[in-house]
Amino acid sequence: MRYGFGVPKNVTASTPTAAAPPRSLWLLGPALVAGVAYLDPGNVASNMTAGAQYGYLLVWVVVAGNVMAWLIQYLSAKLGVVTGQSLPEVLGTRLRRPWARRAYWLQAELVAMATDLAEIIGGAVALNLLFDIPLLLGGLLTGAVSMVLLTVQSRRGARPFEFVIIGLMVIITVGFLAGLFLAPPDPAGVVGGLVPRFEGTGSVLLAASILGATIMPHAIYAHSSLARDRFGSADGLPHEEQARVETSRIRRLLTATRWDVSVAMVIAGSVNLGILLLAAANLAGVEGTDSLEGAHAALAAGLGPVVATFFAVGLLASGLASTSVGAYAGAEIMHGLLRVRIPLLARRLVTLIPALAILGAGIDPTLALVLSQVVLSFGIPFALLPLVVLTAQRRTLGAWTNTRLTTAAGIVASVLLIALNGALLWLVLTGS
Repeated sequence: MRYGFGVPKNVTASTPTAAAPPRSLWLLGPALVAGVAYLDPGNVASNMTAGAQYGYLLVWVVVAGNVMAWLIQYLSAKLGVVTGQSLPEVLGTRLRRPWARRAYWLQAELVAMATDLAEIIGGAVALNLLFDIPLLLGGLLTGAVSMVLLTVQSRRGARPFEFVIIGLMVIITVGFLAGLFLAPPDPAGVVGGLVPRFEGTGSVLLAASILGATIMPHAIYAHSSLARDRFGSADGLPHEEQARVETSRIRRLLTATRWDVSVAMVIAGSVNLGILLLAAANLAGVEGTDSLEGAHAALAAGLGPVVATFFAVGLLASGLASTSVGAYAGAEIMHGLLRVRIPLLARRLVTLIPALAILGAGIDPTLALVLSQVVLSFGIPFALLPLVVLTAQRRTLGAWTNTRLTTAAGIVASVLLIALNGALLWLVLTGS
């Protein structure tokens, strides 16, 4: 659903009110929804393991990843605001050969399904921890609730969907950070963790896992689509007035988008950092914390059942919110590249199958989470590089094209992320 940016429904685009500046607060939301991707169960597992195994060593990785995520998500949102198209739609237009579009769609679809796999498994594990529900049934329940959330998006539009996801984000934040108030981290350790360094190949693997779980391809695809869906255009005005209104409108939207992305990344970064610090302060050296179930048990033993319950509730909200956004991204990938639109609920049913098959087969959930991150690593270059190239092209964004400094920063972030994810693939596949 596409609609105007704060224009009342009973006001037409041809009236002066249509050009009036909306309340800036009302423009916030798309980045908060996309930011849920940074709080999915894969992030929880990576950050918890990093803190438990290496203490404060990898604090700098979480901070650096969040800074790079800010730039990447802003570029994605800018593409959607300026062009009125999502990244998959732009690529679907630029990739003229059908086989090229299909090949690109295939890798993007695999990435979206791998993301969904991790999120359904995370929700199933949370239900098991909270209510002792079998994993397969938990996966079904997680999928069912996500279908309800997607119904809100498809029938009520973008804004109500944003409110629901933001509500879940609040639960995620409280659930994962509650333990820090009972057992705060060592300030000196946190400061020391800001110094970039590694300790052996294991820390490199975890650093790559943290970044792989942070910069997720489907979040890039989704954010451009969310920005497109949320904001209308100045269509319907005379040509001269339309150009003037559109310029003013885009300038205001991009300013609001920078705030939106900043708020979203501060929240996501604080939660991810809080998970690592919680583990570093309370689970360092504790056996079995390399799995979600083990981390929950260790929190219960060390900080009590209340903190452990908060953690499980946060994990459940994480799985529900992120799988809904993942299904939304997958539908946009298919529509933009193949020009085929399948109802969100039908797509949700299809993408549930791999996760339910893994849960039903009794495969270790933590292993499945790790393997899903490996698949995500393959997809990062295909999302990052086109995004940086397109937003640097004048023919794509016109006057809103990236500055040279922004393009340079995008290239550096892309090279670092691709290199670290390459290291992750090498270490996992070679067993180093």
